[in-house]
Amino acid sequence: MERHFTCTACGKCCEGWLPLSIDDALAHAERFPLFLLWTPVRAGGKSYDLTAQLGFQLKLKNRKQAAVRITPVSYVPTNMACPALKPDGLCGVQDNKPQRCRTMPLSASRAQSDQADLLIPKAGWLCDTSDTATLVYRDNKIVAGEDFQAEREQLLSDAEILRPFGQLMLDSQPSLRTQLQKIALRPHGGHLIINFSSLIPRLAKIDIYDFAAKQLAVMNDFAERTASKAEFSDEHERYKSCGADLQRIVDGAP
Repeated sequence: MERHFTCTACGKCCEGWLPLSIDDALAHAERFPLFLLWTPVRAGGKSYDLTAQLGFQLKLKNRKQAAVRITPVSYVPTNMACPALKPDGLCGVQDNKPQRCRTMPLSASRAQSDQADLLIPKAGWLCDTSDTATLVYRDNKIVAGEDFQAEREQLLSDAEILRPFGQLMLDSQPSLRTQLQKIALRPHGGHLIINFSSLIPRLAKIDIYDFAAKQLAVMNDFAERTASKAEFSDEHERYKSCGADLQRIVDGAP
């Protein structure tokens, strides 16, 4: 089996949630509304092994267990364009775009053998998948996978920070553990989202006041964008709540 794929820069995939590395999140703190996505996967579930490698174990009822991975994410509502996308559909940060964007449509969050469906464009996407496009996948292996490998290395590096952070959060906040256990036991799983700022104290040489000031402007902007739009009510409330927390940090700056 072979898959061909060439990006046509149509901008159609540049919307909604965007997973990020820690470094990419910090580099774009003045642009993306940043949160931390916690995703539990039950033992035996798809991507469990990789989730366990990148995350930590969570005990469930009846001696069952799940693996939990924490992912920094640009939390943009579904169908809303990435804030880095220009009106002409081109990326406004092409020279400094996140590694996740460079690896697209492949994903280092999945096994190399589990990529084929990602190379089928969604409805409305204008990707070139013709035989004249670049050969990117053959016999369940990635062809010329430099970006895939770079993203995988980022994930492994971030795991060294996010894994102990997650364990610390669970030990200090029992309600967080309970919420994750409930999500893990749902038939179709789910996610838990918390403020990115909770991670900042675990990062060396990051000025939390500078970070908070950048993110406060972003949260206020997205709260305004989503105001009075019923379909974005959950996101709107999250931006407002996070903005209030960031405001308290900014107000406490020395």
